[in-house]
Amino acid sequence: MLKKAAVEAVSAPILPKSAIYLNRELSQLAFNRRVLAQAENPAVPLLERLKYLCIVSNNLDELFEVRIASLLANNHVDGEFVEAPALSAALAIAGAECHQIVERQYRVLNEDVLPQLARQGIHLLRDQDRNEAQRAWVKSYFDREVRPLLTPIGLDPAHPFPQVVNKSLNFIVELSGKDAFGRGTAIAILKAPRVLPRVIQLPPELSKNGISFCLLSSVIHAHINDLFTGREVLAYSQFRVTRNSDLWVDEEEVKNLRQALQGELQSRNFGVAVRLEVAKNCPPHLSQFLLEQFSIDKNRLYAVDGPVNMVRLSELIDHVTKPELRFPPYSPMYPSKLSNADLFGVIGKHDVLLHHPFQSFQPVLDFIRSAAHDPDVVAIKQTIYRTGMNSDLMESLIIAAQRGKEVTVVVELMARFDEEANINWADRLERAGAQVVYGVVGLKTHAKLALVIRREEGALRYYAHLGTGNYHPSTTKFYTDFGVLTANPVIATEVNEVFIHLTSLTKPKTLHHLWLAPFALQKEFIKAIRNEAKIAKAGRPGRIIAKMNALLDESVIRALYAASADGVKIDLIVRGACALRPGVAGLSENIRVRSIVGRFLEHSRIYYFRNDLKHDVYLSSADWMNRNLFRRIEVAFPILDPILKKRVIAEGLDPYLKDNTNSWELDSNGVYQKRKPRGKSSAFSAQQHLMQVLGTPVE
Repeated sequence: MLKKAAVEAVSAPILPKSAIYLNRELSQLAFNRRVLAQAENPAVPLLERLKYLCIVSNNLDELFEVRIASLLANNHVDGEFVEAPALSAALAIAGAECHQIVERQYRVLNEDVLPQLARQGIHLLRDQDRNEAQRAWVKSYFDREVRPLLTPIGLDPAHPFPQVVNKSLNFIVELSGKDAFGRGTAIAILKAPRVLPRVIQLPPELSKNGISFCLLSSVIHAHINDLFTGREVLAYSQFRVTRNSDLWVDEEEVKNLRQALQGELQSRNFGVAVRLEVAKNCPPHLSQFLLEQFSIDKNRLYAVDGPVNMVRLSELIDHVTKPELRFPPYSPMYPSKLSNADLFGVIGKHDVLLHHPFQSFQPVLDFIRSAAHDPDVVAIKQTIYRTGMNSDLMESLIIAAQRGKEVTVVVELMARFDEEANINWADRLERAGAQVVYGVVGLKTHAKLALVIRREEGALRYYAHLGTGNYHPSTTKFYTDFGVLTANPVIATEVNEVFIHLTSLTKPKTLHHLWLAPFALQKEFIKAIRNEAKIAKAGRPGRIIAKMNALLDESVIRALYAASADGVKIDLIVRGACALRPGVAGLSENIRVRSIVGRFLEHSRIYYFRNDLKHDVYLSSADWMNRNLFRRIEVAFPILDPILKKRVIAEGLDPYLKDNTNSWELDSNGVYQKRKPRGKSSAFSAQQHLMQVLGTPVE
């Protein structure tokens, strides 16, 4: 059932206790190197390669906004720097790796991706690249659309250094001579208007050889002299500051979390500065001036050869309509047994397993929509972590509440970077008559659960959806996740108990099938791992396969090491950060770790334990991270239907162990090596295989 992949084992000497864990920051950055490798891969369509470059930038932004910011905060007590060698070392090694990644990223952009785009007729024009007609158009655009919105600020005692918004585009300008009042104000700051697009398309008649774009930064660069009449611009540079974006509220003092969070959202734009990006040709004295203004260490200065915010190049991708430069179109299949069927009738007879994005997420939307309009449905309960600004699912919940059904929604207001959307939905739900709660203060509600209670033949029957991913209309199209629609009373009843726990804050009843964090999830995972070790010590095969986004919890890692020593064969499919060292003699020689980076973002969490041929399979919203196991409300749920259990193994685990196209294997030194077909074996991509098996390719 579970096939082994042919890969050479890696061994290393036994490590001292202090070195049995890989560095978290370096492991997280290694994931970005794997994403960057997608941008370097000539087999990947060109616009998709550019998209991977944008993803790397977005990932690095979040790394600095959250993880690096957290390390820096831990290095200070009451605002004063405190020498902490371990933290300083972590920052230093992460910084060195970030600099290497950024340098390589811009090299790929400038030397490979942009020249190839130009050969395809897609031109990103700098001022020196534009012809006379193009320059005239850009000048007209600047005068008409840009200049009226600009407010240069000359620095003097009456004009101190302005507030600079997190990740915004700005310019520092050095001027000669004196200002209009005879004073020698040498420095000016110019903020780029946030309402303007960062990528501007030139008219077709000015792009005879294809389609041409220029960046807003390039437009401002070309005409920056026009903003300072009577003075000479000696030097200038674009710059961008990244700030600490973690929101914090005093949970003991807050009486209304939503109101408190609304006040904090604005402060995110002006948190402590943690990174400065400038143009590569920025004069050292200007970058030093900026470092001093933002109190940023020089090691966190990034002088880049291109736009300071590469993420914004995604706007260019959106403007180009060249299918041959993108991944082939793909249409997820709507399960045939649900088409034109009574949804509750089908679920009532047997569980339905959905594998996204290979299968459509529409059945989940239809589940909630049908419940909203079904007169026999009396109540709907749902958790919301991320759902986006536009959501048919949320609209269905509002309709259900307006129709008088008992609608209870547990909205996680602290879902990072989705706080504003969730606050807006919470407000609309309450105005429609829904009962909205915000989970448990201090613990993020990350579990993905929905429950529909329906009156059938005089009795109440429960229908539930449990998933590994968010109820988000966009991410369901490119995140891999599993979900189950079930009317199994042993599962659905326990889902209801979880909702009662979340709304009443009472101690949850004993759950026999669901594993709930922060109370039992880590304990149950470790118990299952130790059970495999016990089986292996008794001379029978012990086997664990786990797929997740990150593996950082030290207690789980120690349990895996112990199981490996007892002879359990362990395969871990970890997309991102992994602190476990595989393949170390006497410690982890029976553990292999791989990461899959492909067209879709691997997001499903699957935990398989052989358990003497019982083949226990759990799906979960939780990774093996301390935050998931102890600082969040998480659920792991078993797949009880034997047929669906085989499907999870056959779709969610087997292909990923076989993958030799998008798979990277981790060695004991923390280095990932790309797997390749060996001998006469053919290339195999798990994601491509699942698209062919489960989806409908679009001609």
